[in-house]
Amino acid sequence: MKIGFLTNRLILFLCIICILLQSGCAFKDIDKRLFVTAIGIDPSENLEDGFKITLKVALPFGAIKESTEPEYAYLSKEGESIGEAIRMLETHVDKVLELGQMKTIVIHEKLLTNHMQSFMDYFFRRGDIPLIAFIAGAKPSAETILKVEPSTEAPASVALFNTFGETANESPYIVTGYLFKLRRDILTEGINPVLPLVEASEERDQLIVNNAIVVDKKKEPYELTSTETKYFNTLSDGARGFTYHIKNDEHRFLLNISQHNVTYQFVPDEKLSTPQKIIMHIKVKGIIGESQESLSLSNLDEYNQLASEEMEKKVLHFLTTMQEENLDPLGFGLHYRATRLHDPDVLTTWKRAYPDLEFSVTVDVILQGTGSIE
Repeated sequence: MKIGFLTNRLILFLCIICILLQSGCAFKDIDKRLFVTAIGIDPSENLEDGFKITLKVALPFGAIKESTEPEYAYLSKEGESIGEAIRMLETHVDKVLELGQMKTIVIHEKLLTNHMQSFMDYFFRRGDIPLIAFIAGAKPSAETILKVEPSTEAPASVALFNTFGETANESPYIVTGYLFKLRRDILTEGINPVLPLVEASEERDQLIVNNAIVVDKKKEPYELTSTETKYFNTLSDGARGFTYHIKNDEHRFLLNISQHNVTYQFVPDEKLSTPQKIIMHIKVKGIIGESQESLSLSNLDEYNQLASEEMEKKVLHFLTTMQEENLDPLGFGLHYRATRLHDPDVLTTWKRAYPDLEFSVTVDVILQGTGSIE
C-alpha cells in the first residue's frame, strides 16, 4: 500500500512539473500587435507578374476622446506573391502584423481579370482573414485609395467600412462585394462577379464610390456607369430608397422608391430544350420626391403609367447592354442551371442561348402620393 501511495505521489509530481514546463499558448499582448485595417494590391513596377502590397495599419492611441483624427501607418513592399510581400513587411515593424481585424481588400482595376483567382488564393487559405471582408476595385491605384484619409473619417473608424458596411451609408450607387462571394462567383459558371470601384478625388481628400466593375474570365473587366450600377442594385439586391428620374414632354419628376419586388421566369422554345425568352416583372411602390410643376392626386394613374414606361425602357436597356457584352452579372445562367434537372449539357445549352435571348420587362409603379399636400 505504501509503495502504491508513493508511486501515485511521484506521478502527480511529474505531471505538475510537466505542466509548469509548458511554454503556454502563443498569446501576445495587445501592445505587441499592429492591426492591419486594409490591404491594397497593385501590379509590381519592378517585377514581372509581381505585386505591390500596401498595408494600412491603425496606430494605437490612449483614448478616442483625446484623438482628433485617425492615425495610420502605411507599409508597402513588392514581391512575386502576396504572401511573400506580407512576410517581408513583417520584418519592417517591431510588432506582430494582425490581420484578423482586416476587413477591406482593394485591388487595382487592371488585376480584376481571370488571373485574380490565383493571387486571391492567399486570402482564402489564410484562416485569420475573415471571409466577410469587403472587396473593391481601385482607380487609379490601390495604394492611392488606401492613403486617402477623408475629413469625415473619425478616430477609431475606417471610412471604407462605413461605405460598404450598409450600417451607415445605404446609397443605391454602392455595390458591396464580400470575399466569400467573390470566391463563389469566380468558381461558379453562370454568373459574373461584380465589385465596387473606389476612386479618389483630384485633391485626394475624398473617396468616391458610384461605379462598379463586372469581372469576366476571358476579357477585360467591364465598368458599369453610375446609372447601370443603380439598376444592377435594383435588380439584384432589392434595396430600398432608390430614386429614378422620370421625364417626358409634359412631366418631369423624381421618383423615390420605398418597396420593390423583382421576379422573372425562363420561357423555352417549342421543343422545351432551349431557353428562348426571359419574362421579368417588377413591382415598385414609392412617392414623388421632387417635381418642377404642381402635381395632382387625381392624376396619379397618369403618373404611374408614365413612371412604368420609363422604368421599363431603362431596365430593358441595362439587360440588353449586358447581353451584348456577353456578361451575366445578375446570374441568369446560374439560376437556369439550378432550376433544371441534371444534364451535362445544361451549361452549354445556356451559353448557346443567352446571346439571342429575348427580354420582356413589365414594370408596375404604384405611387402612394405626390409627396406634397394639396
